[in-house]
Amino acid sequence: MSETVPPILSVLPTRALVDEKFRVLVENLPAGSPVTLHSLHHSEDKDYWEAYAHYISDHRGAVSVAEDLSFGGTYTGIEAMGLLWSMRPVPGSRKGLRLRKRDVCSPMLVNISVYSGHIAEGFRKQPPLASVLTERWYMAPGVRRVDVRENGIRGTLFIPPGPGPFPGLMDMWGGGGGLLEYRSALLASRGYASLALQYFSPGELQSAELQFKYFETAFNIVKDHPLVIRDKVGIFGLSLGSIVTMYLAAESTIIKPRCCVCISGNNFYPRWKTLIELDKMMFE
Repeated sequence: MSETVPPILSVLPTRALVDEKFRVLVENLPAGSPVTLHSLHHSEDKDYWEAYAHYISDHRGAVSVAEDLSFGGTYTGIEAMGLLWSMRPVPGSRKGLRLRKRDVCSPMLVNISVYSGHIAEGFRKQPPLASVLTERWYMAPGVRRVDVRENGIRGTLFIPPGPGPFPGLMDMWGGGGGLLEYRSALLASRGYASLALQYFSPGELQSAELQFKYFETAFNIVKDHPLVIRDKVGIFGLSLGSIVTMYLAAESTIIKPRCCVCISGNNFYPRWKTLIELDKMMFE
């Protein structure tokens, strides 16, 4: 590499929502130089995730991730966002890791670096030619995060910036339980008032009927909010949540969702089963 003019690495924008594209550009390289672009994230679970790709600079001494081919790494070809979507745990990490954000009020910090040559390991043991720290957010400026503890319902409502009214969503995750907010936070950043719904605890609601009413009550909390368009409320379900979504849409006489989005679920809804029974059936 040139000793007089150091390489310049730019990532634009450096602060953005997680679903926004960024532009990664390396300049001031010698023409035809092999380099490795590398991304590194330290998760909230204290695990490291990385992605990398091998490039060769063009006749101007530049590499554009959005325009140039990756010849190897965690992805190949032209992939503008490959340094994010192909992230994986670094070698030697714990097994069974999942990368997900719990605190939506803080960003995912991703360090983008460029290294000399085509390398595949030992990134933290050698100095990069240049690095840029980027912020990836789930919650846009102006989004309001409202804790919901109403009529036995537990969750978090995210309201977009602006006067409203907005279309609404009830957002349900899978059988892992807990309260996951990052999808609702991003939906609110894109103009939807979204309730991240926390499932009730095992044994808290003993019958399928009581559990059914829990979801109906939660849906109505979204529908009746003064900043939500009453006849434009949908349901978003993942895994176990997708089965509950179909169940509500087909069986409820109280709520009528405007639309339903079901991801990674089964194409059936056994009538009057508890959540525990449904969760077990998915893996039988």
